Formats: sequence, C-alpha cells, structure tokens
Amino acid sequence: MNARSYGQRALLFFVLLSSQAKAHVVSMSTGEIQVDGPTAIYELRMPMYEVAHVQNPRTTLLDHIRFAGGHRTKSECHEDNGMYICTASYEFPALLPDKLEAECTFFQVTVPNHIHLLTATQGKNEDQAVFDQRTVQAELRFHPPSPAEILLRDSTGGAWRMLTSWSGLLFLFGLAIAARSTRDAAALLGVFITVEWLAPYAAPLIPVTFSAKFLESALALAAAYLAIELLFLPDGSGRWIAVLAAGLVEGLLFAGFPRAYLAGAGVVQIAGVAAFLALAIRLPRWRRSFCATLLLLALIRFAGSLLWAR
Repeated sequence: MNARSYGQRALLFFVLLSSQAKAHVVSMSTGEIQVDGPTAIYELRMPMYEVAHVQNPRTTLLDHIRFAGGHRTKSECHEDNGMYICTASYEFPALLPDKLEAECTFFQVTVPNHIHLLTATQGKNEDQAVFDQRTVQAELRFHPPSPAEILLRDSTGGAWRMLTSWSGLLFLFGLAIAARSTRDAAALLGVFITVEWLAPYAAPLIPVTFSAKFLESALALAAAYLAIELLFLPDGSGRWIAVLAAGLVEGLLFAGFPRAYLAGAGVVQIAGVAAFLALAIRLPRWRRSFCATLLLLALIRFAGSLLWAR
C-alpha cells in the first residue's frame, strides 16, 4: 500500500471519528454583572440546548456562579428566543472597591467543555473573565485595563492552557521528530498554526458538537499518526493531513476564548517545536524511531487515562 493510500485512510479515520462526537463545538454562555454601590444585578444568557443538561436550571445555574461577599436576594429565569435567561440581584456588606472576585463552575452541571464569558461593569469601567474547568476563579477589576494588560493577561492564559495540555505537547513532539528537516518542520508548523487561527471562524458553522475529551483524543490521534508514519512510512505524505486535522482540533479548543489566548498558545507551540527539533533533528534514524516508539507508548498511556476518567 502506497503512502497516498495511507494518507487517505488517515483522513477517512478522522472523518469517521468526528461522526461519533456527542457534544457542541463551542459550549458557551455569557453573563454580565452590573455593580452599583453595595448592590449588583447579574444576567446569565445560555442557549436552551445547553440547559438540557441541567436539572432544575432555575436554581442550579445560579448556584454555580458566586461573587465574593455577595448575597443573592432574588432571582428569576425564563426562556426567550432559544435562550435561557436568568437575572439575579446581589447585596454586598459594603461598597465594592475597584475589584470583584468571582467563581464559576457551570461546567459541572452543563458539559465538561463549557465556557462562560463574564463581563463586570461599574459605571463606565468594565472587565472580562473567561471561566472553564481549568479556570474557576477570577478577579475582575473596575478600572480600564490597558491594551497591554489585556494582551498580557489573555496571552498568558493561552500559554498556560497549552503548557498543561498533554495531548498538545505530545503532538508538538511528534511534529518535531516527524519533520525531515528544519525547513520541513517550519512548513508543518506554519500549516498547523494557520489552520488553528482559521478554525474558530468555522466553529459557528459546524452543526455537530464535540466534547473536550473528544478533541484531546483527536489531537492525540494526530500525534500517533506522525509517529506511525515515521516508523513504517518514512517517505509518506500523510503527515500533512494529520497536521491539518490537528490544527483544526486545536483551533476548536480555543474557539470560545479571546484571540490573544491563541497568540499565547502559538508562542508555546513555536518554542516547543524549536526545542524538540533541536534535540531530534541530528539524531540518527534509529534513535528517532526509538523516540517515535516512546511517543506511541505515551499516547497509549494518555488514551488510557482518558478512558479511565470516563
């Protein structure tokens, strides 16, 4: 069987795998809290298809977002044009200073990859925070953040998400050892990052939904293919398909976040591939094959941990 046939099979496998997805590409809700002295009004907007996962949403949802020192005095929820809208009033023991501490765990009652974008306003000042299963607490400051502060905060968040993603790091290692030269590695990484940046624009057009575990598994599958091609198809071209698929998956993982998150992740990706490549590019063929074998073993261990977590 030639390399092209292997590449076509790899593409078909990604398509079949995606047909088994059972969650939304971007599971997301938005909220806004308006602070006025010692009181505040919070409004939650969540698509009705997300509420389907929640038991007793009228009380459960608001129990999973908390504001430090705030006491909820009243609330009401209703459906409006496909959106579930909850409004709640809060009282604080004293005038709020220039910041508000918030905690959000909507992912516990909706789906594990749920993202909540919270906007806090006080007069003309506002700040935003993004919550998911990795970030459940945030501090919102009531002074206009500078563009540099916003860029630093969001890019740092994106870099941290990348550094804590085992599937993402294993893919970067696979890309480095599968590259046949420095130029080849730069081309592969360029394709990966380009698709990654375009993927969030396509996310609203994708009718199916994906869980975080599915996306992480797909990224690990792409890394596994890179290792397999290095071991059994050293002259194959299927790695380009794997890189395209991985870029799409990684972009969908960041689809609900501000674009600066991707910028921070991109810095880690470039630095990671450069570091791995510096170690791997001068290795003899048999040692690179040994690295590919280690990568496959690590991916098998990673896949096992995902299955065990279920």
